Amino acid sequence: MKLKKLLKNISYIEIKGPKDIEISSITQDSRLASYNGLFIARKGKNFDGLKFLDEAISAGSKAAIVDIYDPFLKNITQVIVDDTSSIEADIATNFYENPSKKLFNIGITGTNGKTTTSYLIKHILDQNEKKTALLGSIEYILGDTKIEAKLTTPDSINIQKYLKEAVDNDLKYLCMEVSSHALEQNRQKNIDFDIAIFTNLSLDHLDYHKNFENYKNAKKKLFDALSEEALSIVNIDDKNFKHLIKDTKSKIFTYSIKQKADLFATNIKYSLKGTVFSLNYKNEKIKFFTPLIGEYNIYNVLTAISVGIRLKIDPQKLKEDIIFFKSVKGRLEKVKNSKNLNIFIDFAHTPDALENVLKTLKTALNKENLENIKKPKIINVFGCGGDRDKSKRPLMAKASEKFSDISIVTSDNPRSENPQKIIDDIVEGFSSNKTNLIIEKDRKKAIEIAIKLANSQDIIIITGKGHESYQIFENVTLEFDDSIISKQICNSL
Repeated sequence: MKLKKLLKNISYIEIKGPKDIEISSITQDSRLASYNGLFIARKGKNFDGLKFLDEAISAGSKAAIVDIYDPFLKNITQVIVDDTSSIEADIATNFYENPSKKLFNIGITGTNGKTTTSYLIKHILDQNEKKTALLGSIEYILGDTKIEAKLTTPDSINIQKYLKEAVDNDLKYLCMEVSSHALEQNRQKNIDFDIAIFTNLSLDHLDYHKNFENYKNAKKKLFDALSEEALSIVNIDDKNFKHLIKDTKSKIFTYSIKQKADLFATNIKYSLKGTVFSLNYKNEKIKFFTPLIGEYNIYNVLTAISVGIRLKIDPQKLKEDIIFFKSVKGRLEKVKNSKNLNIFIDFAHTPDALENVLKTLKTALNKENLENIKKPKIINVFGCGGDRDKSKRPLMAKASEKFSDISIVTSDNPRSENPQKIIDDIVEGFSSNKTNLIIEKDRKKAIEIAIKLANSQDIIIITGKGHESYQIFENVTLEFDDSIISKQICNSL
């Protein structure tokens, strides 16, 4: 694509150098720069792209987007703009020919439930010949292509690149997790969402957003940008829903399990084998079963059903589709093991998510063991990530102490922090009676302790890392998968 075409409808101060040159790639990462490429010298929180401009030129870049002109640079066209970050999405949209215009776009935001909900929606749409791309925290699925996710929501350039690939693969729908970071950084710019979904809101990412109000307002941006033709699907059991949709132009569709809504569930019965509930929609009541367990998964299922109804899929067909959706990796995932123990892996890394998953297991466990004289135990192995919101650490302890019988505090992804200091912050949240608290800094040893303590009736829940296959320390990232480690320990005992 010619540079002048790439810059169509983009505001710039001036261009130094020829603009009738061919551009074959775009990037804001100098390590990915290539011959005849355009390099966007974007300023980030911890870096300045201008410092990597020489590296991009050495790799063959022929043009650069900059906010300061450098007269000493030769053999490269410089496009001077006010703010390199603000036009990144526009450049990418032009280069990849605005692929979202050819897709039906579904965006999901909220603290918890985004991943399971996105897979549920993709499952339903795929089952009804509506082939769907998925961008989320585990992976990006673009037809037969699957890419391990580095970010819940990719950067602006990769979003447009992946959407172009989805279009080229003849997909017609997009289901996308939209994180608060992405909304604050406007990574989703130029995607006109047909449906925006709000799951729930609780404390998370305050290390980045500084306070809950900023976090809430970041989420709100998704709904503020919707057109009159779009639809907001919102959980009205979360008190924050009114704030998020108060300025939207879109139509509103509500769901609930605690009150009447456009779509709501009643007669809910939980067990470790799944959940039964009655779906209420337009004066019709349909009995549903899902293999997923727990209250929060009913919310996820209702959200997916709401999308199906919006797309005119018959509720009776949705009932069949839901039965065959089993689980998502690292989301209350049961681990098959040689000792036949009840071992679950879950990504819960916020106080609210941890409380929900523990409450779910406790409720199901109690209902299945009414006749059992010896009460089964819930053993929770958890930690907290380093370089992240420290305020939630003692709150995680309170959730674990309240809803589990034994808490084993260990390391998560310490990153640049001292693992023991993170554990100390967590332990402050436990009450003075710490008889059911075990501290083991080594995550593998902590999991082994849990397995040795458990009998066949007990439940072990290992939380915080979910689908992740690594553990991040200050100077090294190691392979570490909670599911694989659990199986290995069971095999060795």
